[in-house]
Amino acid sequence: MMQPNEEIQLSRDVEAVRIPDGTRTTLTKGTRLKITQSLGDMYTIFTEQGYMFRIEGKNADAIGKEVVTSSAAPVAGALTDVPLEKLVESQLRTCYDPEIPVNILDLGLIYSQVITPLKDGGNRVEIEMTLTAPGCGMGPVLQDEVRAKVSNLPGVTETDVRLVFSPPWGPDRMSDAAKLQLGMM
Repeated sequence: MMQPNEEIQLSRDVEAVRIPDGTRTTLTKGTRLKITQSLGDMYTIFTEQGYMFRIEGKNADAIGKEVVTSSAAPVAGALTDVPLEKLVESQLRTCYDPEIPVNILDLGLIYSQVITPLKDGGNRVEIEMTLTAPGCGMGPVLQDEVRAKVSNLPGVTETDVRLVFSPPWGPDRMSDAAKLQLGMM
């Protein structure tokens, strides 16, 4: 179990994404850091120099944690009685803003999700999402995460995830549960 602001040292080199600009980099073995957030299948960490990074769960062993594979949604082709819309929402709840400990659905970053059956079978899922700040470099990173997770759902053969900035995001878009979690209620 992770302790808040747990201090660790990297046991091996690991790929990370710098927050908030989204730059991919390699953190080297021996780097000292603090784990500040462990949600979904991602970890948010701070280095001693004050830089914030995101590390994927598949690299959790580098920070002394159990390797986490992408969330436990059914894999493509699996049979399920759960409606696809609910499966998509379930996947969106496994994607977290790296700076705010709330999933992107409850945070109000998902503006729309449209599922369209295709003539040849399968479904196209179109998602419009935004960011808490338009200039955030993590946009493409979150967009790729959403695309990968939704694409892995049974019955999904096409996925389109678009970043939009109109209307601008505001705290009023957050669910009551998110506001409560963040002490805003």
